[in-house]
Amino acid sequence: MRNDRTGTLSGAKINSLARLKRILQRLRRNGKRIVFTNGCFDILHYGHVKYLQDARSKGDYLVVAVNSDASIKMIKAKNRPVIPQGDRLRTVAALGSVDFVVLFNEDNPLRLIKALKPDILIKGADWSKKKIIGADFVAGYGGKVLTVNLVKGRSTSAIIEKIVRDFSKQ
Repeated sequence: MRNDRTGTLSGAKINSLARLKRILQRLRRNGKRIVFTNGCFDILHYGHVKYLQDARSKGDYLVVAVNSDASIKMIKAKNRPVIPQGDRLRTVAALGSVDFVVLFNEDNPLRLIKALKPDILIKGADWSKKKIIGADFVAGYGGKVLTVNLVKGRSTSAIIEKIVRDFSKQ
């Protein structure tokens, strides 16, 4: 069955980098603006959902790069992620605001940004534009680098801390 959003026969949102690159090239030829963001998305919460909705509103298609389990262990902690990468990929892909999902193993998404060349690169407003990985690259070819506001008090780390605090006493 044809999926009107992706134009693919399978309609699959989770893609390899090579396949996603071909899909995005076709969409760009049709004048569509591609938005890119990335994150761990471990223990998906309302802050994530709102962030992705806001990111999607900036263009025609939203690509979300999800850190692999190995990548999260490098940048967060050895006991993270809580949710394995396959589940995180499928959960992010299930969101209506997300058009495509791709996994990455590095500690940052620069390789993906260079390969996909998004029209708009987005991070949360907790990042200064100067520190957003790939910002110089995207701006260099005329792309936009934007930030979106985060929902205060919503973070995976805060959720984990609350669970440990409230449930470790039982």
